[in-house]
Formats: sequence, structure tokens, C-alpha cells
Amino acid sequence: MIATRKRLITAEQFLRMPDDGKLTELVRGRIAVETIPEPRHGYYCVLVVRVLSEYALKHKSGRGICNDSAIITERDPDTVRGADVAFYSFKRVAKGKLPKGYLPVPPEAVFEVRSPSERPGKLLTKVGEYLAVGVEVVCLIDPDAETITVYAGDQSPRVLRKGDMLDLSKILPGFRVPVARFFEED
Repeated sequence: MIATRKRLITAEQFLRMPDDGKLTELVRGRIAVETIPEPRHGYYCVLVVRVLSEYALKHKSGRGICNDSAIITERDPDTVRGADVAFYSFKRVAKGKLPKGYLPVPPEAVFEVRSPSERPGKLLTKVGEYLAVGVEVVCLIDPDAETITVYAGDQSPRVLRKGDMLDLSKILPGFRVPVARFFEED
């Protein structure tokens, strides 16, 4: 029996692939099919986008991008992760029309909403990749526990609850938001 080795693909090849309707990421050169999250996941992503949009409009400082925003986290072999929500300041990505393709810089902040089907180890791998590529803070939102775990640089993770404040003002000047805003129910 002859073993065949699948060729690894690059981020650029992954970008040019036709959309087959599946949610995918590129992990170390191989396509990984993701489970499409339930509507509840999308609801919490929208809450994050709302909070970030209010901040960005008030401070005229940048923009939040959601819908599994692609971020290249590794090269050779390439990994392209789909962040639930990312925030890019105008310092990193200039005002105006966003360029086509992957952005050449990482965002300052990434927000991931935990889905019940996601394994904690996989989420922590993504957190580590985001931080290693230059994302300054990763906020992991757990709708079931109503917590936000904040990962930043070499600091220990901080778990925030509904009565706490999410203070990212060292990275996003003026960003102080009650954690409860991320768990509002209509």
C-alpha cells in the first residue's frame, strides 16, 4: 500500500476557494469544517457588535467586524481562524473602504462566543494563536455561565461576571462596559 500525502494549502489559496456553504477554517494548511452555530450564538455575537459599534462611533476610533472574520494566525503551514468578532482601530486599518482579502495586521481585540458544542481545548488553542500573532486582548464570552474570560499578553486570565466591568481602556481608550451588557435579553 502506498501512502499518499495531501498537499497543504496556503491562506491565499484558501481565500480563493469557492464558497460551498460550509463554515471552515484553515488549520496548519488543512481545511477544517466547523459546526454551524445555533441562533443563540449569533445573538450574543450581535450584542458584542452593538457594544463595539457604540464605542467606535463615540470615540471615532475603529470598527468592529463580525461574521467569523478571517485572521491569519500562523504561516508555513498557514492557519486562518474565523473570529466571531474582531475590533480593528484606525491605527491598524485606515478609515475608508476595507481592502479585499485578508487584512495584513491582526485586530487589537477578538471576542469569541462559546458554543455548547465547542471543546474548551480548541477555544484555548485559538486564544493562544490570536495572542501570539499580536492580538492584544481576547475575550471569551460564555453565555451559559454569563462570564467573560479576558486573556491579555502574559497576564493570568481574568473571569468577569455580570456585576463586573469589562475595562479594555489600556488597549481601547475609554472602553469600560458593564459585563451585563453582553448578556442582555430583549
